[in-house]
Amino acid sequence: MRRTPAGIPVVSCILAHESRQIEADIEREVKLELPAMAIGELAQTLAVAAPGAKVSVTGFMAAKSARSRSPVLHLNIIEFMEGI
Repeated sequence: MRRTPAGIPVVSCILAHESRQIEADIEREVKLELPAMAIGELAQTLAVAAPGAKVSVTGFMAAKSARSRSPVLHLNIIEFMEGI
């Protein structure tokens, strides 16, 4: 975990997604990794999560920075999934 100059906690992570989806009537396996970040109280929650924990998240996509247009998912909600 790092802190902004104002002292706000920030945590970055990589979310991995795996699913099966139907495209053009054909099932396909989908796998991807997506950079994500949490700020404030949510960052503190994410900082103590076990690597590989299964989660359901909600957030918004934004550019990584003014110089890098790479997408990053900014997390607003993290729900830890048990037994999945």
